[in-house]
Amino acid sequence: MAQKEIHYEIFRRHGAKGAWVLDDVSTLRDKALALAEELMASERATGVKVVKETYDSQTGDFLSLKIFEDGHTRMKVAQAAEDIPHALPCFKPDDLYSYHARATLHRLLRDYLARQKLTVIELIHRADCLEALEANGNVYQHAVQKVAVAQAASTGTPVQQIIKSLNDLATRAIHRVYRDARRNYFPTAKDGAFGALAESLASETDALYRFEGALARHLADCRSWNDKLVALRGVMHDAPQKGLARTLLFDAVDALVAEVLTGSAALHEIIGHSDNLGQALSVLSQVAVGLVPAGLESREGLAALVERFSTDDLPNARTAIVNRIVAELRSNRRLCPDSPLDELTALRRIANSLALVDPRYLSRENLLAAFTIRSRRLVTPDAINEYLSHHAAADAKAEQLLQVEENLIGGENKRLLAAALQQLLASPLFQTRFLSGSEPPLKRLKRLAELQARVRRSGFQEAQRRDFADCLDRLADEIERRSKFFKTLLDGMPNPVERALTVLKLCMSGVLTEGRVAARARELAVAAMGQPGFLAAYLARSERGSELTDVEAAVMEIMQMLQKAGIPHEAGRKLIAA
Repeated sequence: MAQKEIHYEIFRRHGAKGAWVLDDVSTLRDKALALAEELMASERATGVKVVKETYDSQTGDFLSLKIFEDGHTRMKVAQAAEDIPHALPCFKPDDLYSYHARATLHRLLRDYLARQKLTVIELIHRADCLEALEANGNVYQHAVQKVAVAQAASTGTPVQQIIKSLNDLATRAIHRVYRDARRNYFPTAKDGAFGALAESLASETDALYRFEGALARHLADCRSWNDKLVALRGVMHDAPQKGLARTLLFDAVDALVAEVLTGSAALHEIIGHSDNLGQALSVLSQVAVGLVPAGLESREGLAALVERFSTDDLPNARTAIVNRIVAELRSNRRLCPDSPLDELTALRRIANSLALVDPRYLSRENLLAAFTIRSRRLVTPDAINEYLSHHAAADAKAEQLLQVEENLIGGENKRLLAAALQQLLASPLFQTRFLSGSEPPLKRLKRLAELQARVRRSGFQEAQRRDFADCLDRLADEIERRSKFFKTLLDGMPNPVERALTVLKLCMSGVLTEGRVAARARELAVAAMGQPGFLAAYLARSERGSELTDVEAAVMEIMQMLQKAGIPHEAGRKLIAA
């Protein structure tokens, strides 16, 4: 049974002719309206609107409805005209064969077409299919009524009048196909003959209508979506090398394949079983790029798609796959319901693949908006609580939050996650984990240094990174002072060379947090190197422990150590010179 999932998108606009830009997303209506009003009150936008998006989990489609608009530069667009997906003004049977009319028919007859394993192009070119649809009066009349109601809402024309006009138009279109079928107006072609057929029809005014009719007849015996793709693969192999005939053939095939890929049932059959939505989208994203997913090389329909995607012969079909991926990313369905970690991994894998898609088929703005919406669902309090293991140590939870950050898109999403991380770092649980832990001080210091390194290379705002790094360094400083780590370590080393080298190795090995602790370690190293006779003792140690006998080489070695430890070059030269 289909489930309805709802979220609200807040858009803002700058200037009288500025484009709408997605600013925020919320699952709460009141919060979305409040955010929109706040944008206007703070003068961060000259226009705002809130759109309610209702997702149908069975069909994978969204129903958009604007619920609020305000601004100094409000566009003069009627409410019904913007919110209601009304029908195109079709006046003659030919209008029903346009792209937008076919899209409307697919939306109206989606379930019926899926059950019959038909595309709209096949339906409107085959007399037997139209006869079956007419016989199914409920489906036929319900589709007409839905269009009529939508169009009446946007035009003010009485519903009954529109129903009468639509019935008349549909009857004329159906009878036209019946008539063309009786007089064999749609050619019959076998494998290997479609190229010649395209050549013979290319110059005619209704070439596309007749060629699509020939394709529909050719696919009549196909019992599955995969069979249709395999049959169309053979048709494409017959394509002429250039000219109008090649354009005609690929335009017809591209439109038909795009309709196949628009339906979720067809996609499920073509890619095969998937353990979860994340796996299915990962497969589709690889196909969109023009790659055959590992383990699916034997699926002929999929191979046919990839073959033509890699040569860029089916732009509309590729766009259909990309649109399906984006719609699923914008939905509330979990990619991997059983594992939050797998959810993040799948999201990153899909993002890496979609980044390779040609911008003609997927704009970077749409991609960013889709992942921003998906990322928002990873930083809600419930999602974070679900992601964090309740039995994990506090530092493990911090690392998990940092892992979430690596897969997030959107500044607001990262800000929300930063608030959760700040709360965790300041919690007594985190403080106790390191200050009262039973582990040796060096191990605790190293763990804090690892977390700090991840924080410093994260995508949080600069101020947030500084605050997190400082919080971890203060904790490490308290550990060092309580345990007297440096004093305990160096008291048994009267030799200044050993003291200096030991501290330098600590600085270079990444076991000390940057800030107070690392600065104190450098001070200890500098103090040891400032002892009288340090250089002579170091050279003597080098001669005993290695083949280094050249003074310049030994000096160069220690200078490199100082540089890696973070001690400025000039300070190191002064120490050596002394």
